[in-house]
Amino acid sequence: MKDGFIKVAAATPKQKVADCEYNQTEIIKLIKEADEQNVKVLVFPELCITGYTCGDLFLQDLLLTKSEETLGFILESTKHMEMIIVLGMPLMVANSLYNVAVFCQAGEILMVVPKSVMPNYQEFYEARYFAEGVESPYGITLCGQETMFGTHQILVCETIPELLISAEICEDMWVPDSPAISHVLHGATLICNPSASDEIATKAEYRRNLVKIHSAKLVSGYIYADAGLDESTQDLVYSGHNIIAENGSVLSQSGLFETGLTVADVDIKRIVSERRRMTTFKNLTGKYTDDDAYLYVPFTFNIEETDIDRDFPKTPFVPSDDSKKSKRCEEIITLQAMGLRKRLVHTNCKHTVIGLSGGLDSTLALLVTVKAYDILGYDHSNIITVTMPGFGTTDRTYQNAIDLAGSLGTTIKEISIVKAVRQHFEDIGQDENEHDVTYENCQARERTQILMDIANKNGGLVIGTGDMSELALGWATYNGDHMSMYGVNASIPKTLVRYLVRWYADNTSEDVAKVLYDVLDTPVSPELLPPKDGKISQKTEDIVGPYELHDFFLYYMLRFGYSPSKILRIAIKSFEGDYDKEVILKWMKIFYRRFFSQQFKRSCVPDGPKVGTVALSPRGDLRMPSDASANLWLKELENLLS
Repeated sequence: MKDGFIKVAAATPKQKVADCEYNQTEIIKLIKEADEQNVKVLVFPELCITGYTCGDLFLQDLLLTKSEETLGFILESTKHMEMIIVLGMPLMVANSLYNVAVFCQAGEILMVVPKSVMPNYQEFYEARYFAEGVESPYGITLCGQETMFGTHQILVCETIPELLISAEICEDMWVPDSPAISHVLHGATLICNPSASDEIATKAEYRRNLVKIHSAKLVSGYIYADAGLDESTQDLVYSGHNIIAENGSVLSQSGLFETGLTVADVDIKRIVSERRRMTTFKNLTGKYTDDDAYLYVPFTFNIEETDIDRDFPKTPFVPSDDSKKSKRCEEIITLQAMGLRKRLVHTNCKHTVIGLSGGLDSTLALLVTVKAYDILGYDHSNIITVTMPGFGTTDRTYQNAIDLAGSLGTTIKEISIVKAVRQHFEDIGQDENEHDVTYENCQARERTQILMDIANKNGGLVIGTGDMSELALGWATYNGDHMSMYGVNASIPKTLVRYLVRWYADNTSEDVAKVLYDVLDTPVSPELLPPKDGKISQKTEDIVGPYELHDFFLYYMLRFGYSPSKILRIAIKSFEGDYDKEVILKWMKIFYRRFFSQQFKRSCVPDGPKVGTVALSPRGDLRMPSDASANLWLKELENLLS
């Protein structure tokens, strides 16, 4: 449970309709299995103690009496467990029968939540038996224990304050104004849904999408536990389709017509982080106001570090669904191109200037510019591609730049910067043999000057090629490659740049593809230091670290506000076999130092299109002071190193 990860499960037990003793045995089996897996919140289906399809047997006193006895036996059998167990049963309260979810922990009943919406259509006749649940909680006695009954109740974990648990039952989720909407507006972060949803053709996909979207709208975790194949098939079939979702993502789901557990780790702190950034998510939590409509019931969990079962992709910016790969890549490049299209139309500009190095970033920028020109119907010859060989340029990158520009029909200019930079060295007293930061940045700024002046000469715009990973690390020469008139790669991290170029290569003509594949095989380098034996001597990732690690750190830091310790934990899991803890920590330290110290470069970046959930634009996405201290983050890293 450390770092906000809560292991939860939806359970579909084997069952006999109206046989509480048999159902009791099967329920306890799954409880023990869940306990062995360190599950902390376990949800069973609607009316699981009796079976959902009892019909008029719900009106039999014997069934109701036995149902309560069964609950009592389960409570006694689980007195030693701290797991929250949610069980469905019929319950008489005063003179009415209710379909309820009973929340238990360590043999104690924490709360009883009745179903709000009673379906009474087609084959469903719940309104024949059950009353609609009351909202305001009041005291009842169940299994000899005093507890509270009502829909407006939320369990609050005293040891994990972000964990607030509430419930809605089956049909409650399917109506326009579901009870969970009120629950989350009063603080609930995890919704439990004991359900019994009949199965018909195509319904499984609809149900899955409904749970997924419901969790997204609620910005919550959602556990949907479904009644299974052992329910009566007199008129309907039930499939036990269990689903666990988190803020619009399905973490785990069962197959149809299976029994057993569906387990997942819900990240409660991630949910809270998402809500924190959403000023439109109005938190009306009664816990912090005079609103007494909700009852907050305390409970505790022991804080312990458990294994995380969920996966965290190594490349979170890269599309993970192979079946949607082509569509996603085309969408991203189109977004980039449409941003540039608007700028070209607005400025009445038909010429663009790109410094083409033969590297990944400038390659993607050129492909995006070509796409924008195709959308506008402009001739590719109006794209001026400039290759500017200098002290570090290799034959390989030079030739790739020339070949790519030519195969795409652009106008090629070759301008060596060597003479001009040497003159500049002489002017400022820089020793050409001193390969320091001045040596490197003089070259970058000379190239930018050339591009800007060519743009002025042709009435065009300089297209920026730098990517988001470089902006995050400040790996750019201030007022050199840092500057342009429109940065098409501004929100594209390095890992995604590579992915997009590869997709383009897989879907283009043979002559263009040949160049792109070689660009992909070329080490990432600014090529500002002289080559060794004709090969690149300055490899960026040897200096600042692997971009796949930096992109991983960047995503989870900015998207969800994770602390360094939490990012380290999931990075160790994700990169197991690639990097050990010490290596990851080394590059994390560099990441945080550079990210904080280089904000001044991001505070004045050119315009560029946002294509994903993480971006660094100072105008919309990252309002960060240029002089913020990194001490809190670096101190936590030092503690992790010790």
